[in-house]
Amino acid sequence: GGTRWLGKARPCEADAACVAQLRACGAVLAGKTNMHELGAGTSGINPHHGSARNPYNVGKVAGGSSSGSAAVVCAGLCPVALGVDGGGSVRMPAALCGVVGFKPTAGRLSNAGYVVQHLPSSSLYQHLETLTLICARLEIFSRVLPLNWTVGMAGILAGTVEDAVVAYSAIVDQSQPSYLRPELNLPMLTSTPSISNVRLAKYGKWFNDSSEDIRTCCDKALQTLRAQYGWETLDVTVPEIEEMRLAHYVTIGSECTASLAKYLDKLKRSEIGWDVRVALGVYGSFSSRAYLNSQRLRNRQMFFHKEIFKTADVIVSPMTGVTAYTLQDDALSSGELDYINGAALIRYSIAGNFLGLPAITVMVGQDKGGLPIGLQFIGRPWSEATLLHIAFAMQEACSKNHRKPVVFYDL
Repeated sequence: GGTRWLGKARPCEADAACVAQLRACGAVLAGKTNMHELGAGTSGINPHHGSARNPYNVGKVAGGSSSGSAAVVCAGLCPVALGVDGGGSVRMPAALCGVVGFKPTAGRLSNAGYVVQHLPSSSLYQHLETLTLICARLEIFSRVLPLNWTVGMAGILAGTVEDAVVAYSAIVDQSQPSYLRPELNLPMLTSTPSISNVRLAKYGKWFNDSSEDIRTCCDKALQTLRAQYGWETLDVTVPEIEEMRLAHYVTIGSECTASLAKYLDKLKRSEIGWDVRVALGVYGSFSSRAYLNSQRLRNRQMFFHKEIFKTADVIVSPMTGVTAYTLQDDALSSGELDYINGAALIRYSIAGNFLGLPAITVMVGQDKGGLPIGLQFIGRPWSEATLLHIAFAMQEACSKNHRKPVVFYDL
């Protein structure tokens, strides 16, 4: 969890379920990556283990909280890494580092700390030998910490959509009875040109609440999709976005406090970075009434989004409101809570976590300074195959003009 103390207070005794499934498929787990302490920030600045840096410009943040996972994939050190996405913590650093960030529907991946039963014999695992040969080529960095049980879940950071699909097929949870969730489908990415009539919902006021470079680049990406595939963009309204952001903040903060309470009560505050101390202080101030009212807003927002999905296949937005910002030297030893940049980074992340919707970001260009820009697609529940297909189409349409990061190892 990016801490000095959590490993002693809560020793790791077994693999998380997703890690165990990767091992079963023959994946090589190369190591653990750095992250923002306890996932309580968006920069990736960690006073205990050093700050993850953006391979496109080492003077810029990598984003958080899965900062190291995004950085190692961006730098070419491995094709796939795991992260945990409770408030955009996979998709946000993926966008800042120019890689694919994928968060499936809540419940599609197991949040279990370890596997208590053997792997199921399903159609996927009947072809385990083939999958093993594919996964054996992947070196995968992983980090999973149970923290926010209704908004957070494991997610995938990958160099390409194809790599994300391979990792997803390996870690998807098939231990539950089939009647609890729709059947798993994996996309045939080579058939993208045959997909037609995709409808992209765009809320203009929200979409445009980003820097000029991001706004221009993402608009151009949508025009490219229309020109190449004939996909239609629909104008919609997503009501009460600010209320949803606040309700999500109360929810994730309350659950974080409850999850860590038994450790924090015995812990010296000096062992926690200053930024996380401030965050935990805020989290602890939330009342039970505020938490329950947040869940009412959650139900209301689910209704609004279901209405949008009656006419659209996905909701499209920039992934972040700003590109990677500069690392401040005076924050390296204390941590940083930059609420201005933090609010801009998390602006488009909330629905995926608060409502459990699947979401993916893919690089569509770079700003004037050469820093990556990500476009996000948010899908209806259990629509991962469609989402991955759309992201692949976007990748194919934009990848020819991408520049490699300054720090890159062609392994």
